[in-house]
Amino acid sequence: MITGSFRGFTVSLEDPGIAIVTFDQPDRMNGMTMPIKRDLIEMLTQAQMDETLRVLIFTGSGRAFSAGDDIASPMDAQEKSGGLVPDIPTGFSRAKDHALGTYNGLRTFSQALNLAVRNLDKMTIAAINGAAIQSGLSLALCCDFRIASTTARLGSGTLRFGLLPDEGGHHLLLQHLGLARTIEFLFRNEIVEAEEAKRLGLVHDVVPPGDLMSAAMELALELAAGPQVAMRMLKRAVYRAADSNFAEALEDIAIKTTVSDQHADAHEGMTAFREKRAPHFNRWLE
Repeated sequence: MITGSFRGFTVSLEDPGIAIVTFDQPDRMNGMTMPIKRDLIEMLTQAQMDETLRVLIFTGSGRAFSAGDDIASPMDAQEKSGGLVPDIPTGFSRAKDHALGTYNGLRTFSQALNLAVRNLDKMTIAAINGAAIQSGLSLALCCDFRIASTTARLGSGTLRFGLLPDEGGHHLLLQHLGLARTIEFLFRNEIVEAEEAKRLGLVHDVVPPGDLMSAAMELALELAAGPQVAMRMLKRAVYRAADSNFAEALEDIAIKTTVSDQHADAHEGMTAFREKRAPHFNRWLE
């Protein structure tokens, strides 16, 4: 797993296999641009292929987790050197001047980033330190767990600009809120405080600002200690079941079970149960 400082974010590693991704442009409320999204997609590609990586934590610096797309900056603005992928040639910003360019940009960058987060088979945690708006909210909702600081605020707010939640926020909100509440949330441009977000089911827990990262790390360590093969299979099965009927969900998890049941972690789990001791999973990663 690559570490360091890239366009719009840094990546650091903690044992055992926990990556912390920090959005690091607080003066711009950690707004997203296409170069940032491209680097994030590449980082997630590397994370997917790194078997030693177990958990990813996303968080922000300053007053925001991410306040959404940085609409004040040109599409091809370069935040800093050190990108993970080559720059798109100058003039890319003009692609959104026509319909096909808008479509291609959404499919290739904004929507692809959220798919990369959701499709990652490692567990993900959003440690929401401040404002999570529009694409920032959607990225957080794509994570498996969300812990919010009491200073966090969550919302879409795209209609304030006459825009749509085109990165998939409407679908993600439907999964968490249901139809009626999603309609209200989007069309009334709601931005809710952390405790209300918890009541709505948008976040799992709310903690004081000073406890946010320790709470996220505590959860990450718990997840990292679990049987990684079974957990990765189960994560994929749960998300697929959300979009499937019962028969399809049964077939999918049966296929995945043929892998997890034959893995050393399963044998260790059964042996530990019989011997009345705690299991020692993930020897294959040691």
